[in-house]
Amino acid sequence: MDTKQIRISEYNYQLPDERIAKFPIAERDHSKLLVYEHGQISDDVFYHLPKYLPKNSLMVFNNTKVIQARLHFRKGTGALIEIFLLEPIVPADYEQMFQTVGSCSWSCLVGNLKKWKEGELTRQIDVNGQSFTLRASRRGEHGTGHQIDFEWDAQTVSFSEILEVVGELPIPPYLNRKTQESDKTTYQTVYSKIKGSVAAPTAGLHFTEKVLHEIDACGIDREELTLHVGAGTFKPVKSECIEGHEMHSEFISVRRQTLEKLLQHDASAIAVGTTSVRTLESLYYIGLKLESSPDLSEDELHVSQWEPYEQKGASISAAQAIRNIVEYLDRHQRSVLNTSTQIIIAPGYEYKIVKVLITNFHQPQSTLLLLVSAFLKGDWRRVYDYALSNDFRFLSYGDSSLLIP
Repeated sequence: MDTKQIRISEYNYQLPDERIAKFPIAERDHSKLLVYEHGQISDDVFYHLPKYLPKNSLMVFNNTKVIQARLHFRKGTGALIEIFLLEPIVPADYEQMFQTVGSCSWSCLVGNLKKWKEGELTRQIDVNGQSFTLRASRRGEHGTGHQIDFEWDAQTVSFSEILEVVGELPIPPYLNRKTQESDKTTYQTVYSKIKGSVAAPTAGLHFTEKVLHEIDACGIDREELTLHVGAGTFKPVKSECIEGHEMHSEFISVRRQTLEKLLQHDASAIAVGTTSVRTLESLYYIGLKLESSPDLSEDELHVSQWEPYEQKGASISAAQAIRNIVEYLDRHQRSVLNTSTQIIIAPGYEYKIVKVLITNFHQPQSTLLLLVSAFLKGDWRRVYDYALSNDFRFLSYGDSSLLIP
């Protein structure tokens, strides 16, 4: 199969608006769970998930935390300008960025850009009893957005504290509603830790401390990694064939101890969400690069969009790929791998590490639906037909599925 020639129109289905969950249900783990087990489909409630999981397996979660990435400024003319933070530029490190004081720069999308031709935007804000001015200046284009420089004259106030006060949580555009105070809690996973995403890894929204405790009680190992979800996750595929769709690049971070745990489980994992899938599967191609070029920089370990499909001849075991990364970290005296991925997973892709997937129900004609189809060897439509005819709720705040091919 020539993956690049896949026509996105073949991954369409009718999704009535009333099937899109505008709000989450009251208790996260009471959502419905579709179980796809070796071609058999049934349904249950999410809190019964642990009984379906393969014994002695490893479950991998994305611990990213959604930031309040939407900032609003009003010009002297009254025009409202929205600045949507995409990724940090200076400092480029996420952790440093949220601790920085005085100034910083981000790559941003700008709403109502035509009304902001020049000059700086200002906004008076109050943080911890300090009143000061936040300034925003627009530089040139940067990646898929614009470089925006922020400055503020409160030298004890971090950018993280500013976002907590004036930022707005960016709920998905297809919910067609304003962010509410409740979203600050319900649109985060209970295990979110590392700030940086502009969208939640939504498969994780169903987990509660109780379900996690039961997973532990079943003897299933748990590990976390980080992929900061970009706004590109909602970017529709507009080209007829997916060759014309450019995937967004996303920051990933994986600890050495997680890699060691993967090796203990024969480099196999249950992935919670498509973001965990993209990170885990990217590890294989990072390890494959290191097989032939062991001294690359972390930037050079970036996995490009079509890399998996251009490596048909090259092959090592998943365990060898993980070992190569562990040895790389040891040589450089690091405990964490930090790089980025642009991987697209679509029919024709051969999964290397992920053996079981927990995921929500995705938009028609989306790259996430392509990922699911690749995982189920094309059997996605039967799953979605079942979900539509059995009253499942769709998209970010909707129900979920456990997929065991």
